[in-house]
Amino acid sequence: MTIAMHQVIAASEEVGGLAVILPPLYEIFWSALVLLIVLLLVGKFALPRLYTAMDERQAKIEEGLAFAEKAKEDQARVVRDREDALKQANIEAHEIREKASQEAQGIIADARVEAQNEATRILENAQRQILAEKQAAEISLRSDVGLLATELAEKIVGEHLSDTALTSRVVDRFLDDLEADTLRESERTNR
Repeated sequence: MTIAMHQVIAASEEVGGLAVILPPLYEIFWSALVLLIVLLLVGKFALPRLYTAMDERQAKIEEGLAFAEKAKEDQARVVRDREDALKQANIEAHEIREKASQEAQGIIADARVEAQNEATRILENAQRQILAEKQAAEISLRSDVGLLATELAEKIVGEHLSDTALTSRVVDRFLDDLEADTLRESERTNR
């Protein structure tokens, strides 16, 4: 290895110090020609494809940005629509509550009227029933008093009263007089 190195150093000293660094002129020419051909081929075939790919990518990026902007606008619109819907729902809920409250008050008022009517009907029925029972009691009392008065009269007179029509008239007159006396007494106490 040392021999090869000595030969390179010896060759460089023969040609000169710059010949080692600079290649020969024909190599520079062919290198430049190959470089020019490579540049032409790259410029003719590779660069248009790269530019096309870059243009497509830039279009996709712009499309994505536009889509993102549209999505932001859509999201903002959806948020506004949702807020509007919530406001509308709150308004409708308030109206429904008001309507329900009014209906409840109407139902309560109707129930009160119905209850009052039912109470009045029950009271009237009770009064009719009391009046009917009072009349039945008066009739029963008249007949009982009439029988007792007839028995008493028979015992006082000592004979059997066989004329029922006469007996009935006497008993009725007695009871009418008794009622008239009772009415006069109640009028005196009320004064």
